[in-house]
Amino acid sequence: MGENLFWVFTVAVIVGGMLVAFGGQREVGQKDWPVSIQWGYLALVIGGFGLLSNYMSFTAVMLVFVLVTGVVWGLDKFLLAKKRAGEPGHFVEYSRGFFPVILVVFLLRSFLVEPFQIPSSSMRPGLVVGDFILVNKFAYGIRVPVLNNVVVPMGKVSRGDVVVFNYPPNPKVNYIKRVIGVAGDVVEYRNKRLTINGKAVPDEKDGTYDYLEQGMAMIHNDQFKEVMNGKSYKVLNIPDAPVVALGQVADFPSRDQCQYDDNGFVCKVPAGHYFMLGDNRDNSLDGRYWGFVDDRLMVGKAFLIWMNFSALSRIGTAIR
Repeated sequence: MGENLFWVFTVAVIVGGMLVAFGGQREVGQKDWPVSIQWGYLALVIGGFGLLSNYMSFTAVMLVFVLVTGVVWGLDKFLLAKKRAGEPGHFVEYSRGFFPVILVVFLLRSFLVEPFQIPSSSMRPGLVVGDFILVNKFAYGIRVPVLNNVVVPMGKVSRGDVVVFNYPPNPKVNYIKRVIGVAGDVVEYRNKRLTINGKAVPDEKDGTYDYLEQGMAMIHNDQFKEVMNGKSYKVLNIPDAPVVALGQVADFPSRDQCQYDDNGFVCKVPAGHYFMLGDNRDNSLDGRYWGFVDDRLMVGKAFLIWMNFSALSRIGTAIR
């Protein structure tokens, strides 16, 4: 979060708190609280959400709101309401109103589907900047929110899947890439050719692909159709670009499982981990630079583009 945004959320919390504290009382016979009170709670929710997200994941922030409103809802339903003669205060009333809504959203995002937006070109040509996608949260098992350990095993992460995961160097950030290697695999990418466990991944030239990067530079690519684990998808290469920028390779955990040279790299995937690459092979900050993804960082399997305000024809496109 930028410093300016931090102060915007801080001001929202302060102003919201003042509006709630000094916003007046509900007039006798009126159903709603004064507008100042309503705006105060809205500012508190937005500001609180923004500030907490600076220190924890989005799911953890939602869990905090669920717990706070849920405790108020439970106390009021089973204890306070029985002893109260008149109407509840605005804090109790709004907490009771927010709780079921937040709880439903939290459960949907944690166990069913979660929306994300594509911020970069690293997964072109399949996913472009501005795509809003849906991620299946149970494809790889039912996981405990925040802790993210599997409690009900279901499907397994497979080579060729497009997945969202927490970025290993900073788990508060979500990344989307394609799974190239699972535990025990030896992944080699050398001279723009990908091999897994010594077997070349089938690919064939499929024309060219040009796109405007950040509205500034036209990028020309060779396009290839690649087939992995029965899944067919397209990847991009810039003919003259290096396979890996050696100066950008970090000192990541299990770095000793990888060997790099001017023509590429080879990595053996540790137990409980995965190796990821972007489909836009020469414009992707992926596993070759920051290492392996622990299973506990897995968010889910991307499966559908549900919106793109700049290209409505992409709505409903399946992610392959």
